[in-house]
Amino acid sequence: MTYRHAAERLEGLRAQLRDQVLDGFVLFVTEGSNWEGAYYVSGFRGSSATLLITHDEEILITDGRYTVQAEEQSRFKVVDQGQRQTLEVLKDLIDARRLRRIGFEGERISYALFKKLEDMDVKWIDSSFIIPSLRRCKDPLEVSYIRKAAAFAASALEEALDSFVPGDAEVKLSALLEFRLRMSGAEGGWKSHEFIVASGERSALPHGAPTDRRLMPGEWLTLDYGARYEGYVCDITRNVAAKRRYAWAYDVHNLLSEAQKAALEVMKPNVAARDVDAAARAVIQRAGFGAYFTHGLGHGIGLELHEAPRLSPSSDDVLKEGDVVTVEPGVYVKGRGGLRLEDDYLITADGSICLTEGVPKEFFLIG
Repeated sequence: MTYRHAAERLEGLRAQLRDQVLDGFVLFVTEGSNWEGAYYVSGFRGSSATLLITHDEEILITDGRYTVQAEEQSRFKVVDQGQRQTLEVLKDLIDARRLRRIGFEGERISYALFKKLEDMDVKWIDSSFIIPSLRRCKDPLEVSYIRKAAAFAASALEEALDSFVPGDAEVKLSALLEFRLRMSGAEGGWKSHEFIVASGERSALPHGAPTDRRLMPGEWLTLDYGARYEGYVCDITRNVAAKRRYAWAYDVHNLLSEAQKAALEVMKPNVAARDVDAAARAVIQRAGFGAYFTHGLGHGIGLELHEAPRLSPSSDDVLKEGDVVTVEPGVYVKGRGGLRLEDDYLITADGSICLTEGVPKEFFLIG
């Protein structure tokens, strides 16, 4: 991320301060949690920091582990808290500036931390929506990072499948992918989530974590994985068969491809996210598998694996130009197995563009 991009995002945040009549905004990064928001507005990627942003100042409080890193990555004024408690330093900064209405992210902090904040002479305003709303629509730099992550994911899958044969365990494929991603230049996988590798009857588990179960000839596995680059992730699901493609699974895979295409035909700005879900779901329902598509069609991605908007029957979101979303129809039949097909799309002025086109949509065959 360049300083220019961070500065533009900071101005977007300050516009929200004016709109919400706030004197400032505080963002907490605690042991790695919520680093994404801090990185987005400041460029800093450490695991511990408190950001105080006012209408004319931006301050980053951290400890000796991160002061040099913060000064290198960010143009925020860096305050070394030394041996003092973070909240003690924050209180002094707030009091010195006579800030009274301050936004914070209630959804991102613990109840214990909030109770400590209440001891300050401040009117705390839960403004959890501000950072997600700024992060939702991706700029060209962010899109380029997701594309790069997808390119790493494509090459890693090809290399991993070259070393994965029938009889190998699910955990081996997950480990091979993580290794190949790191070796290729990506930051690795998602880090916040484990890859999904589920074979045989276990493929009916939409979020089946990899186990020691071995993929046997005639079986298939569903693989949900991705790469991270410059903080941004891609999210891809493919299906892999051992020795031969089981006819039922192959037919379901083709059905999911048709459902994905149906969604893309209606996916564009100003369309309700639930309508995109409905277009894909109708294809699956007509084929008699409606009861087995048990989750929403997709979700936004970016610095986190799950962001706004949501594509589901219950979503109130409306698509905007700049959204990056997954489209991932699936069918899961207990006792038989399941499949999913997932790609990432940028919403453009007149439709969408696939960012994961480098990963073939085919039903992969190994052995």
